[in-house]
Formats: sequence, structure tokens, C-alpha cells
Amino acid sequence: MIPRTFPPAPGWSPDGHRIKSEVDYGRGPEKTWGYGALRVRDGHQVTMTAHSRNSAFYQQFLQEIEAANPAGDIYVVTDNLSSHNSLSTRTWLKDHPRIRHVFIPVGTCWLNLQEGWWRIFRKAALAGQSFAGPPEIEHATRLATSQLNARARPWIWGRPAPPTRRLRRRYVYTL
Repeated sequence: MIPRTFPPAPGWSPDGHRIKSEVDYGRGPEKTWGYGALRVRDGHQVTMTAHSRNSAFYQQFLQEIEAANPAGDIYVVTDNLSSHNSLSTRTWLKDHPRIRHVFIPVGTCWLNLQEGWWRIFRKAALAGQSFAGPPEIEHATRLATSQLNARARPWIWGRPAPPTRRLRRRYVYTL
């Protein structure tokens, strides 16, 4: 997530078309990363923003997941990002035996239920927004997470079965 500014459109061209302007944004120190977890049995989400995507912030996020799930084993289905499988993360996981990593195969992100949730989250928190800086991104993330958690439902992989159709009465016209 990157703060972006959109300069106003310069107006209309002489032939009546709108003049397009480039999006003005930079990839610098203002970059903000979003971490998210989805508990599929009830649809509860945990999110966190960070100014870097490294092992330290990932471990901090795992602590938030552990705090949100006080009992039972926690299976974290994740991709093969280096911070997810670094030496410091593996060492941290040895001290937290309730958390177990399950890595999805490379190129199969569709196997992860989290990807569908990310699409919904981005639409709720980020779509159509222009952020002035990381605090606004963090606020939008917290707000969207609380709104989505308020109406959370269990997640099911795949599409629901189509509704059964009731057959209409068939009328036979006789003359």
C-alpha cells in the first residue's frame, strides 16, 4: 500500500475528450505493508500494517495472531516469502509450538483462502482512496478490519452449491 496523490485533470481537449494525466506517486520511505490473517472457522480477521516487510514484523504479526487465538493449534497457510522461512522466524517458531506453518506450492496462490479475503479487504479498505501517508493507511486498515469482523461468517473454499430450482407447474391447454 503506497500513499498516492492524484493531480486534478487538466481539463478537456479541443475535440471534446478528457485529457488523461499520469498518476503521481513514488515508491520511497512512505511505503506501507499490510499483513492479514483469516480464521476460516468463523471469518474473524487480524490485520497489521508495517513500514517494512521483514522477519521482525512478520514475527510481530504472528504474535498478534497468537493473541487473537488463545487456545488450540494455529496453522498459518502462507507463501514462500523469505521472511516467512528465515532463520530468525524458524527460531521464533520453535519457541511458539502452537503455530505451525503450511507453505503453499509456488504458483498456486488460489489454494490459499486468504487470497479471496484480500480481494474483499482491498475493496473495503483501499479502493478509490487517496492516502496522504502511512497513518491514514493504518486507520483505513483498522476501520475495514473492524467492519469486516462485525459481519464475519465462516469461510468455505469453493462456490456454494447452486440453489435447487422448483419446477413450475406445467399447464396443458386442451381445445
